[in-house]
Amino acid sequence: MIASFPMYDRSQTRGHYADLWDGIRAAYDGPLPDHLTPGGDPWDHWTSPDLVLSQTCGLPFRARLAETATLVGTPDYALEGCPPGYYNSVAVMRGDDPRGVDPSLLRLAYNEGLSQSGWAAAVDHAGASFAGYLQTGAHIASAEAVAGGLADIAYIDAVTWRMITRWDDVANRLKVVARTLPTPGLPLITARGGPAEALAKAVAQAIAALSPAARDATGLQGLIQIPRGAYLAQPIPEPPK
Repeated sequence: MIASFPMYDRSQTRGHYADLWDGIRAAYDGPLPDHLTPGGDPWDHWTSPDLVLSQTCGLPFRARLAETATLVGTPDYALEGCPPGYYNSVAVMRGDDPRGVDPSLLRLAYNEGLSQSGWAAAVDHAGASFAGYLQTGAHIASAEAVAGGLADIAYIDAVTWRMITRWDDVANRLKVVARTLPTPGLPLITARGGPAEALAKAVAQAIAALSPAARDATGLQGLIQIPRGAYLAQPIPEPPK
């Protein structure tokens, strides 16, 4: 059985997500893995018939996973300007860059072409006519690419940006130049036909029981039931050329 929380995994949050999993196990009436599945390719987790629970992104869910996985619920991170369970992206540029958001003049750093926050949000906000593109593989790498002059702008998941501003020095060399409209947040999924309702109940109980330190580090506030159709209604942009 596979269980993972790969999307906001970093040294400052890893132990708290392990505690969250312990809470889910305690609240769930049935067998679950003793520990979270470490590392590996998240796609191997998301597409496995042995998937118990994992967190994915809205764009992978609607583009590839909606027919092979079952939606469990959407964690709420209490983001300013977003309804519960929703999130957005912040567009960041170098602090000394005087330009505005004119995509025809800017090279975009993006984590990957199947990222809602790093790619789809950028297309929705500014169009797909950036002057150039740099794929980085991770939001923090996109931030570092902009700060180092390898790119001019990046769109960063608002939860990730909150963590970057808290724990990474690169934030001091960047400025927020725009915020995108809210879209459904990063959903929790289980394998197709999995016990989504029972898992959702256990996740909600475990989040409610988090320690103040875990809540502070992860930002987790609750679990929201956003309809599957709200994810599928979002556009699927062409990948960057």
